[in-house]
Amino acid sequence: MSTLTTALDNNSQKLEPPRWQTKAWLEPRFVVITLAALLLGLFVEGTALPEWVAGALGLVAYLAGGFYGAQSAIESLREGEIDIDLLMVLAAVGAAVIGQWHEGALLLFLFSLSNVLQDYAINRSRSAIKSLFKLYPTEAKVRREDTVVTVQLSEISVGDVVLIEPGERIPVDGEVIRGQSALDESPITGESMPVDKGVGDTVFAGTLNKQGILDIRATKAAQETTLARIIKMVEEAQDSKAPTERFLDTFEQRYALFIIVGTLLFIFIPPLLGLAEFQSNFYRAMVLMTVASPCALIISVPAAFISAIAAAARGGVLFKGGAYIESLASLKAIAFDKTGTLTYGQPAVTDIVSCCELCGDDLLAVAAAVESRSEHPLARAIVRYAAEQGIQMPQIEQFEAIPGRGIMAQVEGHKIHLGSLRYLTQQEPIPASLQADYERLEAMGRTVIGVLREDNCAMCSQPCDLQSSNCDWMGLIAMADQLRPEAKQVVADLTAQGVTVAMLTGDNERVAHTIAAELGIQQVHAGLLPDEKVDAVKQLHETYGEVAMVGDGVNDAPALALADIGIAMGAAGTDVALETADVVLMGDRIERISFAIGLARKARRVVWQNIIFAIGVIVVLVISTFLVQLPLPLGVLGHEGSTVIVVLNGLISLLLLPELQRRRQGEQAA
Repeated sequence: MSTLTTALDNNSQKLEPPRWQTKAWLEPRFVVITLAALLLGLFVEGTALPEWVAGALGLVAYLAGGFYGAQSAIESLREGEIDIDLLMVLAAVGAAVIGQWHEGALLLFLFSLSNVLQDYAINRSRSAIKSLFKLYPTEAKVRREDTVVTVQLSEISVGDVVLIEPGERIPVDGEVIRGQSALDESPITGESMPVDKGVGDTVFAGTLNKQGILDIRATKAAQETTLARIIKMVEEAQDSKAPTERFLDTFEQRYALFIIVGTLLFIFIPPLLGLAEFQSNFYRAMVLMTVASPCALIISVPAAFISAIAAAARGGVLFKGGAYIESLASLKAIAFDKTGTLTYGQPAVTDIVSCCELCGDDLLAVAAAVESRSEHPLARAIVRYAAEQGIQMPQIEQFEAIPGRGIMAQVEGHKIHLGSLRYLTQQEPIPASLQADYERLEAMGRTVIGVLREDNCAMCSQPCDLQSSNCDWMGLIAMADQLRPEAKQVVADLTAQGVTVAMLTGDNERVAHTIAAELGIQQVHAGLLPDEKVDAVKQLHETYGEVAMVGDGVNDAPALALADIGIAMGAAGTDVALETADVVLMGDRIERISFAIGLARKARRVVWQNIIFAIGVIVVLVISTFLVQLPLPLGVLGHEGSTVIVVLNGLISLLLLPELQRRRQGEQAA
């Protein structure tokens, strides 16, 4: 059963062990017991009490301090592996064999304390998941016939109508069917400002209803919501391993075996050759095995990547694994699909050119009335724009769609033709003044439709000078897919980060180059089919190296899969795109790409800081063991201290400091 399903199923809580039986609760207390037994044992040795008392206290210290280390070592041996825990346990046992039980107990105390601190730091990084689980309400109010019943979250089905009152969190993804309110969508999109919601709007599980009462129709079960998908992605990402991490795991096995063999040789060869006394040499061998263990080196990479994944999740970016952090840190080129990424993916009215300066509203009113009967995206854009402008639409008496050409309708007794200029110019030649405007708009990459009116200008509230004998032109309406306002800055930021930006689109060359010029994109590949986008990504990879693809649709999925890093738009993205991608931008904010690249590069720097520091500490401690006969307690302190430091370096650098800066910026903005 997945963590997500378990979290959503209240009954599963009965299967979980009591908290006092968990490692998270027991291990810190074992650490305290180890220290107490060690100190008492040292005290007893200086008294007249029997020796067995000190021995018993030493045994308690060993059992408490070495319990989880021995458990881990045994599990690894069963799987045919050797880990760091085995080295630490062997060193502690070795110290006891030569009568230095208190130093062995100190080793186990510091080792177990280090593990507790590591777990605490890493759990702070993993708290991103825990905080997401808290966004799910345990119950929901569902309308059943004429009553409202309270049900468990797992009992909600697609199609159920859920009642949401002010101050309550949305339990499932759905569509508003009654009411209006403002929702806090920051857990999903990262946006701090409330978003107004009304009938027909989509709402996400985990968002907070701030004001009104809403009825929503569930469109997904609880286990399939956007929030559930986020939780699953973060869980899988934190459990996956980057190439560097996998290499260090393999290295750990060979290195640990090398240390054990080397320690055995060091124990026996010098005494056999008469170069050292056995007991003192055995003690130095235990110190050597301890300080040479690569604990800090092995934990250095996952500590940084887990913190980076958590920090990215808080910033609205979901990495599906540490491997993609490594890839993004090395990014050389990025390809954007145009529609839905650089643009909103929805046409909007940009220009209205009427037959006279004063009758633009008449043109828009007639066009909106005619288009109100059509389901075409361009038609919806005109109707939406007219509504935004407060235009009253006249009544339509007849309506006839002419596929591929346009629409003919009867409006207040007048026959109206609306459609492409190729169709309209068959009815009436376009006047020279409108032709010039048409060419200008076409050159700007706009989609232009015209509006013709038969008979006379009686509909127009102002006199018109573009009449002909049979028809007259009312004007032109231009539309375009609107650029995201942040797109230009994103391109500039990526360029400043040394990343080459390209645009891949199925749109025509004219529109593509117009948008690219406005955004400052130098490389444009237009008129592409999905398989041709794949070829374009291959070409970018061959030219520059590591390449990312940003898209949101089914047609982007092949290119997303082929790219070194596939980046999908969260809320706007299709399920196929989201499943194929390696990185997901929640809230459709493409400026988070720059944030993600910066975070990935910082994570890479932290990884190398940790690796260099860990290796440096091992070298210094090993040399000290030979040159100055380093005592075991100091060796343990240096070994475990370096392990804690690399974990804290990842936590503080990648998670805590950025979070503190974000809060300060929020306070300053407020």
